[in-house]
Amino acid sequence: METYIEIDGWQTNIRFSSAHVIPEYEKCGRLHGHTYAIHAKIWGERDKNGIVVDFSVIKNVLRKIAKELDHRVIIPKEYDGVEIKEESVELENNGKKYVFPKEDCVILPINSSSAENLVEYILQRVLNEISTKGMKEIEIGVDEGFGQGARLRRKLE
Repeated sequence: METYIEIDGWQTNIRFSSAHVIPEYEKCGRLHGHTYAIHAKIWGERDKNGIVVDFSVIKNVLRKIAKELDHRVIIPKEYDGVEIKEESVELENNGKKYVFPKEDCVILPINSSSAENLVEYILQRVLNEISTKGMKEIEIGVDEGFGQGARLRRKLE
């Protein structure tokens, strides 16, 4: 019988607060921020002890990722309007030029810092850092505040 475990980032305090600009998007093209929560669901077969995945393993990886993103400006490295310098990061969008201290930024391999792209980045990070033995499917969620977010599911077998 297949079972899943679920981790709610709001209730387990797996959260981060970050600023970002969504390039080429008028409404969200201004510098703004959110308090995000990261969630996980993992489907699989229970082992001899009745466990799909140890909760603490998943929570530790999610907390590590949240800590790396917390109180940073999320910079989409793949966006053409980004220039990474030795001490600063410049982002041009909608006729504005933002200059941030590099140490205050987290530079991600994405082209936009939308919730949809953040969830894909986080899912890949989770898969890179845990053993997927026994897992059949994983879903990661990223909320931009209560009530709105993105979810991404991936089959593992």
